[in-house]
Amino acid sequence: MSEATSKILPGTWAFRRKRTPDGEIKKWKGRYCVRGDLQEGDFETYAPLASWATVRLFLVLSLVLDWKTVSVDFASAFVQAPLVDPIWIHLPRGFRSKLGPNTCLRLKRSLYGISIAPRLWYEHLFSALLHPDLGLTQSAIDPCLLVAPNMMLVCYCDDCGIAAPSEQIIDEFIDKLRAKGFELDKEGSFEEFLGIKFERNTSTGTIELTQKGLISKIIKETNMQSCKPNCTPASQLALGRDDDGEPMSESWSYPSVIGMLLYLCTNTRPDISFAVSQAARFSANPKQSHATAIKTIVRYLAGTADKGMILKPRGDLKLELMVDADFAGLYKREPDRSIDSARSRTGYIIKLSGCPLVWKSQLQTEVSLSTLEAEYSALSFALRTLLPLKRLLIGIAETVGLPSEIQATIFAEVFEDNQGCLALATNHRLTSRTKYFHVKWHWFWYYYEVLKEFSISYIKSALQDSDYLTKQIPRDAFQANRFRNQGW
Repeated sequence: MSEATSKILPGTWAFRRKRTPDGEIKKWKGRYCVRGDLQEGDFETYAPLASWATVRLFLVLSLVLDWKTVSVDFASAFVQAPLVDPIWIHLPRGFRSKLGPNTCLRLKRSLYGISIAPRLWYEHLFSALLHPDLGLTQSAIDPCLLVAPNMMLVCYCDDCGIAAPSEQIIDEFIDKLRAKGFELDKEGSFEEFLGIKFERNTSTGTIELTQKGLISKIIKETNMQSCKPNCTPASQLALGRDDDGEPMSESWSYPSVIGMLLYLCTNTRPDISFAVSQAARFSANPKQSHATAIKTIVRYLAGTADKGMILKPRGDLKLELMVDADFAGLYKREPDRSIDSARSRTGYIIKLSGCPLVWKSQLQTEVSLSTLEAEYSALSFALRTLLPLKRLLIGIAETVGLPSEIQATIFAEVFEDNQGCLALATNHRLTSRTKYFHVKWHWFWYYYEVLKEFSISYIKSALQDSDYLTKQIPRDAFQANRFRNQGW
């Protein structure tokens, strides 16, 4: 498209109060955003972001190695990326031009709201980070994790975490970035990242992750500031569709609260993952029973608002996968003619050095015909996450140059509490009862038998750390499960 025929884009002012993870106002921000939704043309807009499993792996490794960590914020990041093709915008509201009311502006640099802005920033930043003079190598598993001898860097858009053996190494690296023209602020230790507060206790060697501000916002949003706390986040009975139930009568937005709960449970609160996963299924058409389930979660959060997850690594680099399944848990809770009434639920948690990296609670896509198949499909599904994490860990160890005694501890072990699933996964012998399993469930045999990427061991159900991700278990068992995973 030529400059003469380019569409002139309107814009809008965006004002917000930026808060700390505890909910306190940190700064007032105002920026002019372009209406990128009105852009014409076909653009490449994808820009990768670091996964939270990578961020937690970054933290655990920094604790194991006793490295210094800082967070870096790039000031007005998108504006730092130059534009290749011209973009024209209207004058922002409140501005006047001496040239008359028909004046428009040509952008020389990217601006917030433009559809290609995230992509341009990613290319601009990583072209500098991957320059040979910085010595960083991009991970093949997560492109937003970069490593070098004696340094790790994780990027999430314009927020970066840096870990190194000393503060001096970090300062020298930041000076090199500034010399390349980047405007950035070093925000001291890694205390907050994307709304999550990281409190490091050097005496105990732990990091506590909390989201007190988000929990307070959820409680306020649902008008439950004076509620009576619960001991568990869900009732013993599974949550069903409730077609004939009363329509939701609450004043708050069900999808909005679900969105906040999902961000909370996937980052610092695995203890509510099962309850939130149940409720999230009904965002399109919630009933009053579903709103009551949300309020049950909020009551539980009200009693544990200052809690989160305590990371205390053992000192090794062992990956542990705890995987479980609940067979047909929605039977008689969903309509008999609904396929969901026959679905089972997968729950798993992966730990590094005893610290949770990633966890999941979700319904299985296929209908399992037995407890064995439900457990086996959960195992196969969870291994798709475990094995890439192990390769990511090995790649970091080789590039960073970890001590040989620490590298020797890199190992992956899976814990399964179903004897039939354990036997099938280790013996690889199909019988008349298991030959019908889908081929996709057996893909990991080669990695177990030939490559020996991991081992599989039996664990008692009482010690299965993923148990509270598949169903609501009794209070004492729930609290014991929570303590093993979250440290409280």
